[in-house]
Amino acid sequence: MNSRPPLRRSRLIPLAAILAVTALAATGCGRSSDGAAPEAAGSLADGPATGKVTLWAPDGDATALDDVLTPFESDNPDVDVEVTLVPSDEYNTKLQTAIAAGTAPDIAFLYTEAQTQFLASDAFAPVPDGVADSSSFFEGSWDAGEVDGTAYSVPWYAYTRLLIYRDDFAQKAGATPPATWDETIPFFKKLEEGGAESGYGADVGWDTYNGQNLAIFGYQAGETLLSDDGSTWELDTPGMIEAAEFNASFFSSGVSSPDTPQFLDTQPYLVAGKTGSMISGPWVISGLDTTAGEEGWTAAHIQTAVLPAGPDGNVGQLAGGSWAVTKKSDNADSAWKTVSFMAQEDTQVAQYEAAGSMPAVVAAWDDPSIADQPLLKPFFEQLKNVKPMPSVSTWNEVSTMLGKELEQVARGKETAAEAMANAQKKADSIGTGTD
Repeated sequence: MNSRPPLRRSRLIPLAAILAVTALAATGCGRSSDGAAPEAAGSLADGPATGKVTLWAPDGDATALDDVLTPFESDNPDVDVEVTLVPSDEYNTKLQTAIAAGTAPDIAFLYTEAQTQFLASDAFAPVPDGVADSSSFFEGSWDAGEVDGTAYSVPWYAYTRLLIYRDDFAQKAGATPPATWDETIPFFKKLEEGGAESGYGADVGWDTYNGQNLAIFGYQAGETLLSDDGSTWELDTPGMIEAAEFNASFFSSGVSSPDTPQFLDTQPYLVAGKTGSMISGPWVISGLDTTAGEEGWTAAHIQTAVLPAGPDGNVGQLAGGSWAVTKKSDNADSAWKTVSFMAQEDTQVAQYEAAGSMPAVVAAWDDPSIADQPLLKPFFEQLKNVKPMPSVSTWNEVSTMLGKELEQVARGKETAAEAMANAQKKADSIGTGTD
């Protein structure tokens, strides 16, 4: 597997500043509020791409994009794709500012977790006919870019988080990965029997990431977190209380500490055996050899598994990124032809080989460069059963609040029921941003 730098934690979710995008929607004809029919998408013109195409993307996955686009520019010699990399921590804010100022690029990368809010700004054009085959992608990846039945973005890469654990500890203890919530704590205790100091390295930032985890557990308990029309939060429910209790069980059982490991310590702790497992994404797999300082360490010590199933299944979190073309683009046809190239199976395989980005095109996972990586197969299986985080502009604020409530439960200062009752009151005050 190609190695790549571990992704920075803050690139995985929408930033708090994304809330301002909703204000743009309020002043600029939101798509769903005026009752208008979906916009006509049109189609691509015949012939090659030409002219200058500006593209913005966050650093990280896009650092190899110039090389990946080389075949496209060779086949379209009169086009110049100008790639601008923006620090990932600043990307959403800079794009939001550019949209408001009318200086956005022709093509913009949109994080899956944030794109609903961006698309609500009415700054992006519908995907024309012929750009991409919607059925070629993971269903959730394509659906995340639709608004009122019209697609406004095309998936580029997709990932999810699952259970990553020390297989050497599991084998020593005769343990197999848990299939259900009920089997989870016993599995973590088995990892301790096999040599781990703590069975599970839980996320202890007590912030928006903990809120994301709770959302997944809530989905697994059959909850949606929102009312059917998305206008109100539904947090003080039996399923959400059950999800909070499941999260708290990691700490009450003693397999996790509410204090460590902190984010930057999670991989070193796993390598050192201070923890026996974690829930995270594919970047961990590609980074553990570097952390261990030993090529082949990961293959000898690590296994992956889909998330244990809750009462309503083992749904996971959808994340990743897509491409969208701005309505004000001066070269929209060539921009969409660039996006179409990046949506092709071969291109997505090339992007994986260059940067380790997991393809959003399902068939690309059959390429030997991916299919022959056994630790990636559970990611593929989990991606068949994923949901995005709540698609409302206040989710970042609400999820951060949920993280703080979960800390109170983990430290025994609140019960799960009390935490969800408090969360409901606070979420009611925050709202969903749909008014």
